[in-house]
Amino acid sequence: MLNRTIYDEEHEIFRKTVRAWAEKEVFPHGEDWRADGCVSRDIWKSAGEQGFLCMYADEKFGGLGLSDFRYDMILAEEIGPREPGFFLGLHNRIVGPYLQNFASDEQRERFMPEVVTGDKILAIAMTEPGTGSDLAGIKTRAVDEGDHWVLNGSKTYISNGFLTNLVLVAARTNPDATHEVGLFWVEEGMPGFERGRNLKKVGLESQDTAELFFDDVKVPKENVLGDPKGGFKTMMMNLAEERLIGAVGFVARAEHAFSITMEFIMERRAFGRAIGTFQNSRFKMASLRTELDAAWALTDHCVREHMEGRLSAEMAAEAKLYTSEVEGRVVDECLQLHGGAGYMDEYEISRLYRDARISRIYAGTSEIMREIIGRGLGLDERQRN
Repeated sequence: MLNRTIYDEEHEIFRKTVRAWAEKEVFPHGEDWRADGCVSRDIWKSAGEQGFLCMYADEKFGGLGLSDFRYDMILAEEIGPREPGFFLGLHNRIVGPYLQNFASDEQRERFMPEVVTGDKILAIAMTEPGTGSDLAGIKTRAVDEGDHWVLNGSKTYISNGFLTNLVLVAARTNPDATHEVGLFWVEEGMPGFERGRNLKKVGLESQDTAELFFDDVKVPKENVLGDPKGGFKTMMMNLAEERLIGAVGFVARAEHAFSITMEFIMERRAFGRAIGTFQNSRFKMASLRTELDAAWALTDHCVREHMEGRLSAEMAAEAKLYTSEVEGRVVDECLQLHGGAGYMDEYEISRLYRDARISRIYAGTSEIMREIIGRGLGLDERQRN
């Protein structure tokens, strides 16, 4: 097993705190949350009380002023495998950085204190019914009406969408320019802003994934994030971190699947011996261990690059592609090693198997990741002409 050297002593102390809190406050509620289709608002507030939300926020907003990415990695590693529907990473490392890095001082002063306490749950609305990974194809429109913008359109597959009360919405601000996109903070209660269904999914049952509708929503000018024509560039700047925090979660879930499978194959017996002692089991687990170690090595390397400001879009895409594919292979083999028990809902591996399928789709599909990596190699026809 790989000896990971990315963490220091203070990180491991933090890990123990997170683990103790999750065992008491998070994991006991998993079955109820999966039945409800969302986690509770109370757990968000509990996370805020612990200081786990947007730790990089300034102390004057209630944050810790702690920008070290590794603390959010620990949250992903400790909570994600057993309660993957609790999307702390989305709040902390996908949407939160827009507020931290690109928002006006007034927006941070207005929104950040409640984001840190968990009273405001963040979401970002990019995907539309007819537009997935191609952000240049969005049809949601925002029209400048002088002292405000009017927003019209719909979004789908929005994570945290049912609980969110502060959502960052991408909308086209120039109908004749595909890359002129604005980002708008839409608050719960704004007239014309409505939620649709809490969507039923193959896995991640406790993650509230919703449709959002915007019908002549008046968004005040003070709720525009930066340049109303420059949102596309801003989104591109933040995607590398989104894919990296995703990679951490993918490997962590795969590692958890490996761990519970090790326990199972040493307890389950066939033909008078533990099934883990058969050559097939040994060879399968050896291969999975090797893939996991390679995935951790790549992920930790990318984290170091990210912390030094050197992580490229192509390398982030490699991490997202490889780790999501590894997760899929690991959980599939682990379910197989469980035999018939693996297909039963009472065994955790069945949930891990269902949850893993989305990893190769959200935050950019595996096909899009390969396209990004391929273009980085100079294999784009437009670059060759």
